[in-house]
Parts: sequence; C-alpha cells; structure tokens
Amino acid sequence: MALVIPVNGKAPQLGDNCFLAENATVIGDVIMGNDCSVWFTAVVRGDVNSIRIGNKVNIQDGAIIHCTYKISAVTIGNNVSIGHRAIVHGCTIHDNALIGMGAIVMDNVVVEENSIVAAGAVVSENTVVKSGWIYAGVPARPMKQVDEKNFQHLIERIGNNYVMYASWFQDTKKASE
Repeated sequence: MALVIPVNGKAPQLGDNCFLAENATVIGDVIMGNDCSVWFTAVVRGDVNSIRIGNKVNIQDGAIIHCTYKISAVTIGNNVSIGHRAIVHGCTIHDNALIGMGAIVMDNVVVEENSIVAAGAVVSENTVVKSGWIYAGVPARPMKQVDEKNFQHLIERIGNNYVMYASWFQDTKKASE
C-alpha cells in the first residue's frame, strides 16, 4: 500500500480514479485532481510547501516532486507527464506539458503549456520554457519548435496510456479483494 502521510495537520487529498503504486509516497499538503497516477518509487513531498496537481497527470517511476520551504510551491496543470526519475522542484508546469525522463526542473521555473523538457535536461532556476518549444541540454535551452498537431497527439496519447496502465493495477487490486 502506498505511503500517504499527513504532515503538520495537512493530509494529501486525491481526486477520483487516482492510482498510487504500492511503494509510491505522497506526503503533506498535496491536492491531486482526477485520473492521476503516481508510479513505483515516486515521491510527491508536500512537507515544506504546497503541491497542486491537475487532472490526468502521471508521475512516473522514481520521479520526485518537492518544494522549497516558504518560498517555492509546485503547481502542475492538467494532462502533464512527468517522466521516469525526473525531479520537479518548486516550479509551475502548465497544461499539456511533458517533462522527459531524468530531467530536472528547478525552483521558479515556468513550463508553459504545450511544451517539452527533453530527457536529461536541466532547467535552471527562473527559466521560462516557452509554449510550443522543446528545451534540451544542460542548462536547458530552446532547441526546436514542436509541430502542434503531432505534439497534441503525443501528449494526449501518453496521458491516456497512463490512465489505462493505472486501470490494470486497479483491476488487479479489486480482483484480489
């Protein structure tokens, strides 16, 4: 069973149809929308500031979502994919964004809607990832504009796939009860 831990009188609140893998951890001041998933060994740690997560967000295996004490909260919009082992720290990610595997998104970064942070990228503090662009590298820089039609299909497909994957585990859990 996932660790869902209250801290300082604030307990995580989960929307409808959310899946938490059995070794996922969700702590403190976290509010999560509907159809979200937090996968194996992922940590969503709202102990030092708030974390707000929209609908249909997937936080993949080993990802870490955290904040900075009294300075930088985390806000994640709708239909966002946080890739395996990514770190999202004290930043804002708008709707329809993809944070690639192993990427690091630092404090006070704003990832605008319809954008991609490439796998392994490090987005430095106070950077604005512009809508419609792929940012890559260390430090991350705009590398390429995304084709809007292909991009929307990609983001929607990933989000829908993770809702489907979560259902596999929820169906297994119901069958064992």
